[in-house]
Amino acid sequence: QVQLEESGGGLVQAGGSLKLSCASSLSISNLNLMGWYRQAPGKQRELVATFTSNGETEYGDSVKGRFTIARDNAKNTVYLQMNSLKPEDTAVYYCKARWIGSIRNYWGQGTQVTVSS
Repeated sequence: QVQLEESGGGLVQAGGSLKLSCASSLSISNLNLMGWYRQAPGKQRELVATFTSNGETEYGDSVKGRFTIARDNAKNTVYLQMNSLKPEDTAVYYCKARWIGSIRNYWGQGTQVTVSS
């Protein structure tokens, strides 16, 4: 059973930074996709940033220029560096992964990010 474990969430003031980590129990060297989504209260889950199958990155419009996704295959970990945080970034952030040859999406348990004004 694949496990994705997020960490790094917390409370930060507007303008501050946080770095999230998502550690996979399975090698991430043959991923179809792996990235971050978020869900704020009363809103739909939305894309934050993800690696695609061809190794490219894709970002949600609201985080472009502020957030950066990175990966360390040796540690089976994907990171999300979040800078210039805004109150509207407050949400539960989830890690998602899907491996090549599989149609199943795996999700982490989520980590809360709260940005105070």
